[in-house]
Amino acid sequence: MIVNGFTSNVGFLRKLVLTTAMSMVGPAATTAVTQYAVQMFAQIPQPDTFMWNTYIRGSSQSHDPVHAVALYAQMTHRSVKPDNFTFPLVLKACTKLFWVNTGSVVHGRVFRLGFGSNVVVRNTLLVFHAKCGDLKVANDIFDDSDKGDVVAWSALIAGYAQRGDLSVARKLFDEMPKRDLVSWNVMITAYTKHGEMECARRLFDEAPMKDVVSWNAMVGGYVLHNLNQEALELFDEMCEVGECPDEVTMLSLLSACADLGDWGEGACQDHGVEQGEVEHTFGECSC
Repeated sequence: MIVNGFTSNVGFLRKLVLTTAMSMVGPAATTAVTQYAVQMFAQIPQPDTFMWNTYIRGSSQSHDPVHAVALYAQMTHRSVKPDNFTFPLVLKACTKLFWVNTGSVVHGRVFRLGFGSNVVVRNTLLVFHAKCGDLKVANDIFDDSDKGDVVAWSALIAGYAQRGDLSVARKLFDEMPKRDLVSWNVMITAYTKHGEMECARRLFDEAPMKDVVSWNAMVGGYVLHNLNQEALELFDEMCEVGECPDEVTMLSLLSACADLGDWGEGACQDHGVEQGEVEHTFGECSC
C-alpha cells in the first residue's frame, strides 16, 4: 500500500488519513471503499490521537458506523488516550446503531477520564440517552447542564417527543429560556409525527424563524396523515415567501399527488407539482 515508506512522515500520514476518511462519507462511499480505508489505516504502526479521531469521524458518518466503534475499541486496546473529540464521535455512532450497552460503557469512561464537564461531550451523552430511551439518565445529565444551553433543552424535548410524551415535551419547550431554530423544528416535528397537525400548525405559525426543515415537517406531516390538499396549499405558501424546496419537499408533494388520484392530477398541475416541474424547480431555484 501507499503507506509503505512514509511511516515516519507524520504530516504525510495525517493528510493521507484525512483524505481516506473523507472517502468513507457520501454517495460514493461503498463497502469496498470503507474496507480499503480500514485496511490502509491498519498499516500505520503508531497512529496518533488525531489520526484515530479522523478515521472514527469518517466511520461514524459512513453508511456503516460499526467501524467507528471498532476503531475506538482498537484505540483503547492500544492504550491511546481518547480526547474531547473522540467521545462525541463514538457516542454518535452508538446512537445511530442504538447500541445502548456500548454507549453506556463509553459514558462511564467519559467520567473516569474527566471529560464529563466538557459541554460538547455532555450534550452528546444527553442526545445518546434521550434517543435510546433512557430519559432518567438524560434528565440527570440535563440537570447538571447550563440551563441556557439550547442544545441540551432540544435534546431532552426530542427524547420525550420520541417516546410520545408530547405534554412533557411541550412543557419543556415552553420553559426554555431561549429558543433557536432547531428547538422550534423539534417541537413542530414532534406534533406532526404524532398526528397533532392543528398544534403543529399553530406552533409553525408562531415560529419567529423558519427554514426548509420547518416547511418540510409540516408538508410531510400533512401527507403522512392524508391531508394532501393542505400539503399542496402549504407548498404554495412556501413558494410565496421565497423558501426554496428541496428533494424532501418535492418527494412529499409527489406522494400527495399520487394519493389524490385522477382528481389530484389536475390539482397538482394547478399547484405546479409534476415530475417535470420538480426538475424545473431545482433548475430555477437560486437558494
